[in-house]
Amino acid sequence: MKRFLSSMIDGRGFDIGLVSLPLAFLLTLSGLPLLYNIVMSFQEVDMFSLGSFWRPFVGLKNYRDLFAQPETWPILANTATFVIASITGQFLVGFGLALFFWTNFPGASWLRGLFLVSWVMPGLVVGAIWNWILSGDFGVLNFILRETGLIGGNIFWRSDPDFSLWAVIIANVWLGTSFNMILLSVGLSAIPRDLYEASELDGANVWQRFWTITLPMMRASIGAIIALGLIFTLQQFDLFAAITSGGPNNASNVTQYWAWDLSFRQYDFAKGATISVIMIVFVMIASVVYVRSTRHEVRG
Repeated sequence: MKRFLSSMIDGRGFDIGLVSLPLAFLLTLSGLPLLYNIVMSFQEVDMFSLGSFWRPFVGLKNYRDLFAQPETWPILANTATFVIASITGQFLVGFGLALFFWTNFPGASWLRGLFLVSWVMPGLVVGAIWNWILSGDFGVLNFILRETGLIGGNIFWRSDPDFSLWAVIIANVWLGTSFNMILLSVGLSAIPRDLYEASELDGANVWQRFWTITLPMMRASIGAIIALGLIFTLQQFDLFAAITSGGPNNASNVTQYWAWDLSFRQYDFAKGATISVIMIVFVMIASVVYVRSTRHEVRG
């Protein structure tokens, strides 16, 4: 005990003690539920056996039944569309805003801070706001599109199967743009100004400097942002619950909302756990990409 106390005082064991408590916390509140969810996806689960850990083992039956359902592939396609469109929109708009504020015009810092409002707002609040904006009868978006002549009549964004998924995508792009903008602004500020001055003296125009200096120097930041965007987008639940509830007829349903619906509305906990395990695989892939991107950035 004396040796242990001395190691904590002189710093040799302090780092281990510092890491052990958060690690135990994560294993207890995240690791064990994650393991329980994986085990559940290989079991037969109903309302009567939900309180027991030892349930009939069915192997891959839940996975086979899930992919045999007719709605599975359309929902997976909706999820892919939602993820790709959201990440693309957030990145392009966020990158444009980061380049815009990079000029450091008067009031840029104050105006950039206003964009963070969307990021700190709860998802359900954002969903309620966009419910009003996307309303088919009195929505602001329809009013703007009509006044600019882009549409001739109202679009019922939330109830039209052709537009319901895009309604959530628009709201999610607005929600995540500020996060992309801040991280990309940090990446831009890390690029030495000397490179731009030297290239300008060599006769490079704006586009040449962008393609040969800005993008290559921000490769690590862009990889990290895309990986984080994939993780956050796959976790997005509030907007679907607040705007479309996965309807109409699963037109805007995605895997994260479907897992909740199967588990807590239809009480099919096994299939809900199965969908969650499939999503975990994609999140782990994105996590590996994020870790590799940040490691490359640290090494320079």
